[in-house]
Amino acid sequence: MKKSILLIPALLLGIAACTPTEQGAAFGGASGAAIGALASGNKVEGAIIGGAIGTVAGALVGRASENSNRCVYRDEYGRRYEARCPRGY
Repeated sequence: MKKSILLIPALLLGIAACTPTEQGAAFGGASGAAIGALASGNKVEGAIIGGAIGTVAGALVGRASENSNRCVYRDEYGRRYEARCPRGY
């Protein structure tokens, strides 16, 4: 039980480094799986379907919240930074 309690902050810190699209997909997938498992008679099937639907919906919501004329890049050390997108995006 203690290990699972310690795992939650580690996962949240890992998700904090993601883009809004990735964060939306992660949270949408997790909450969709939980809701699908609770609402379905077959918990595994409900979790799979709910997780898939939640992932897609969360990614769409996260993408809509991103600044459309900014792109996210990573430098050679893995650090993220945002800059103006090249023309054509």
